[in-house]
Amino acid sequence: MKLSNSFSGALRTFTYFIASGTHYQLKGVNYLKLFGEEPSAIEQTFAIFANVIELDDKGNVLNAKYAEKRAVDYIRSYCEPEFNVAPPYEDWEIELY
Repeated sequence: MKLSNSFSGALRTFTYFIASGTHYQLKGVNYLKLFGEEPSAIEQTFAIFANVIELDDKGNVLNAKYAEKRAVDYIRSYCEPEFNVAPPYEDWEIELY
């Protein structure tokens, strides 16, 4: 089975805004250096996105913006230790597979 166009589009959009430094929820956060200096932070960000995103039985994405928010909150908390992720991550959200 292939990933749906809906998931592919959600992943592509998220990746573009993260990699370009233009994600609206990260304005003012200096995170682009993580790509070359701390790749495990980027790995964790994408793991959270993949763990949180939900698809219906036809492969249509149900919660792209929520999955983005949970992932972006990780980057913000990584770069700004005073930022509190709310609600705190559950174990299944941060699991690396």
